[in-house]
Amino acid sequence: MKKLFLSADIEGTCGIADWKETELENSQGAYFRAEMTKEVAAACEAAFAAGAEEILVKDAHSTGRNIDPSFLPEKVKILRSWTRDPQVMMAGLDSNFDGAMFTGYHSAAGSDGNPLAHTMNGGNVWVKINGVQASEFLINSYTSISLGVPVLFLSGDEALCSFAEGLGWGMKTAAVSRGVGNASISVHPSVAQRMIREGVAAVLADPPTVAKQYIPRRFDVEIRFKEHHLAYRGSFFPGAQKLSSHEVAFSASSWKDALVFLFFVL
Repeated sequence: MKKLFLSADIEGTCGIADWKETELENSQGAYFRAEMTKEVAAACEAAFAAGAEEILVKDAHSTGRNIDPSFLPEKVKILRSWTRDPQVMMAGLDSNFDGAMFTGYHSAAGSDGNPLAHTMNGGNVWVKINGVQASEFLINSYTSISLGVPVLFLSGDEALCSFAEGLGWGMKTAAVSRGVGNASISVHPSVAQRMIREGVAAVLADPPTVAKQYIPRRFDVEIRFKEHHLAYRGSFFPGAQKLSSHEVAFSASSWKDALVFLFFVL
């Protein structure tokens, strides 16, 4: 696989446990932005060692300005800030890529696998796709697979990695932390980086094909918002339906249409 895409988040990086540690403006965040960078670098280094020739990294947390590019391999290109298109955390990905990787990802809103569990923002209680609580990983994986790009690797919290393994897509995962109540238990950061290198190396030695990575043919999306007015607002999206004071739904036969709904309503 010559051309790879990597989407990097921070709430699933090794050791993180508090929202202040995710913020660019907060001094507590400096350490975890450095760890985020090291984990991305570990994945890229392993990919290049396995024969990759080009990697595009999407800095996919908050401002999109968290990773220090100077610590990444020289052949890496990085997309910083936000393009403001529906692919969001997968901006820059197209069908010309050979595979997609994810680092620093976290469990979905409405779940307990990470003290910072959420889906896209803090305004919703949960997002469901065909009845399944949807994480950012699941949403972004559907985007990748719909473009014909296989999902190869994920690092993040244990619950999310377990969910990903259960999909049967043939990908590799590295669980670097485990959520416990409002806390997390993490491996040593050097161990986390080694796990990421080993996982990327292993999957690139025997990569899955996109043909074996099933995604639904129809997408029934439901969002429960924390504030009722957000459901009211979302109900005006063409084709959307207000289910209750706090819930809105939308159905589509193409992932692109479902993704546009999420982009404008979520």
